[in-house]
Amino acid sequence: MADSFRVTLAQLNPTVGDLAGNAAKARDAWEQGKAAGADLVALPEMFITGYNAQDLVRKPAFHIAAIEAVRALAADCADGPALAIGGPWVEGAGLYNAYFICSGGRIVSTTLKHHLPNETVFDEVRIFDAGPLGGPYAVGNTRIGSPICEDAWHEDVAETLAETGAEFLIVPNGSPYYRGKFETRLNHMVARVVETGLPLIYLNMVGGQDDQVFDGGSFVLNPHGQIMAQLPVFEECVAHIDLERGPDGWRALQGPFTEHPDLMEQDYHVMVLALRDYCRKTGFGKVLLGLSGGIDSALVATIAVDALGADNVRCVMLPSEYTSQHSLDDAEACAKALGVHYDFVPIAQGRAAITATLEPLFKGLAPDLTEENIQSRLRGLLLMAMSNKFGEMLLTTGNKSEVAVGYATIYGDMAGGYNPIKDMYKTRVFDCCRWRNAHHGDWMMGPAGAVIPERIISKPPSAELRADQKDSDSLPDYPVLDGILHILIDDDGSIEDCVAAGYDRADAKKVEQLIYVSEYKRFQSAPGARLSKRAFWLDRRYPIVNRWRDGS
Repeated sequence: MADSFRVTLAQLNPTVGDLAGNAAKARDAWEQGKAAGADLVALPEMFITGYNAQDLVRKPAFHIAAIEAVRALAADCADGPALAIGGPWVEGAGLYNAYFICSGGRIVSTTLKHHLPNETVFDEVRIFDAGPLGGPYAVGNTRIGSPICEDAWHEDVAETLAETGAEFLIVPNGSPYYRGKFETRLNHMVARVVETGLPLIYLNMVGGQDDQVFDGGSFVLNPHGQIMAQLPVFEECVAHIDLERGPDGWRALQGPFTEHPDLMEQDYHVMVLALRDYCRKTGFGKVLLGLSGGIDSALVATIAVDALGADNVRCVMLPSEYTSQHSLDDAEACAKALGVHYDFVPIAQGRAAITATLEPLFKGLAPDLTEENIQSRLRGLLLMAMSNKFGEMLLTTGNKSEVAVGYATIYGDMAGGYNPIKDMYKTRVFDCCRWRNAHHGDWMMGPAGAVIPERIISKPPSAELRADQKDSDSLPDYPVLDGILHILIDDDGSIEDCVAAGYDRADAKKVEQLIYVSEYKRFQSAPGARLSKRAFWLDRRYPIVNRWRDGS
């Protein structure tokens, strides 16, 4: 009986729907494992299809093609280590989230996911059927159990595998990032190794998919919870993990260990990777955005440069008579610091034409929000025209505070294909800008140093759609607004919870009203990087028509 076992972990970045490309990545990882003398090469959950494929995986032509891709991969990887890879499986009338073990040119074992997540971004109950509690599979004379992602968050699957002879556990995952998620994962996995007395290898995928980013950070635990290996976050890597059999069973040996960065760096890396992969996987090589001289567009421009490089980012200043000189100066300074292409496109002439066109209809009516929104919508029209002409995807720049209360113009500054800061509250935007000015990593394609001018960070925020306008004219100050939003949205709290936390009842009621009446805008907004457990889209699904208000 062998006393050593090598697992090659492939923490890789699949693309949803790219069956051939994902299979090629798996084959390359298998080749690396073969060269390293691995007994098993493991890839993450649903790797052959990419994850989260949502309803695409229910399409018969797609899941049949995915299963055939696994069979072809198995045949291609016949002469060497076993290959473990996630994908869909059909039995009878059931469609399952499966983990395939391939050896000798064929699929020799299939594990079916038992616990299907049905919360936050996951809809697996409506997509897949639940598999039965099963036993381990054999690789040579070693028996391995693979609870698939959510299965490892419950004790019954791992306990059943241990009771039926599993000697260690490999957990394949498609686990997306939210702030602090790693500690949650680690705590659950420590519970599994303590309960079963078995080593556990946690393998997560990496990369952006729509609003979600899979952050990697795979790790290895021995019984009693010792971390024996930890892979980097947000990076593809292939690592070899060795286990030895002793008197007490299998134990993992010390493997590679990468320290994880702090939460601000992780948030920033998520926004960069989300945009980079969204562009790469959808075929956009270049982006553009309106650079107003304000903090939100400055941060989005910086993220874009770090994601794609300065040569692939166009920034456009579209001033009106309300645009201050410091905004003009600050936008240009930021563009120069980032090294991007910078266009100057005044909107006065177009606005005059629109005003003249509407004058017969609006005659005798006082100017109001209508005229402010015309400016924003004209900017959106011009930016979309440039997007069409140059083939560059337009980025939107609304932070989570603005998105939450509808402080944005639909078909105006909301126009665009992606919003990197959609899940970052305004107060954290300030902190993020300061962080980026002080930090730089080799994964950033932009320049080091203070790329966001200090005045952009320190001046009072303003949409500059009328004379002397400030955001605080319409909204509570951002520390107050964000505190209330965190209670009402992230904590799903009540008006009384806001009052108990020290906020004014009238402010809380106003914010609640703004959240609900702006729901229709969010239904039409661009996707954006998910940073929290309550990001707008799949994490929080409210009706557009909603007359209920908290009566407290």
